[in-house]
Amino acid sequence: MEPAHSQKQAAPAAFAAFARFVLFGGGVGVASSLAVAALASWIPWALANALITVVSTLLATELHGRFTFGGGRATWRQHAQSAGSAAIAYAVTCAAMLLLQQLVAAPGAVLEQVVYLSASAFAGVARFTLLRVVVFARSRRSQAAPTGGTALPVQAAVARTAAPAGPAVLCHAA
Repeated sequence: MEPAHSQKQAAPAAFAAFARFVLFGGGVGVASSLAVAALASWIPWALANALITVVSTLLATELHGRFTFGGGRATWRQHAQSAGSAAIAYAVTCAAMLLLQQLVAAPGAVLEQVVYLSASAFAGVARFTLLRVVVFARSRRSQAAPTGGTALPVQAAVARTAAPAGPAVLCHAA
């Protein structure tokens, strides 16, 4: 069982991570929509959308790995899992729109937007949860401080500086 102090810290940390998830994911989404429109003037729209979707998913996963969930660079496995969660989210929004078309003969633009945005919000929260709890959970745990309280921060700093820093270490730290 987690101590009460740890549980109190988890909620603000989760909220901050969700805010970063929305910021980075939304930012990539807006940039992607502009990029699709620009690229579609040179190549067919479906191809432009497919290319931008792949690039934006890679970019968003990398941003989430580094900043949203604080685990550093995303691994290929995390990229694959994130792409899978994005595909599921896409399927949820498509299913919602197909269901709307089945239930309402001629839905208005406002109703379509309400259904689409609601499905997107639901899928986004589910995707955030999946990424936080499954995809990036190991990287968050590996960067967490020891729970036993036996290690002192000064000891950790001394241990880190004791090893010579080569170019690879310096580049990774930047």
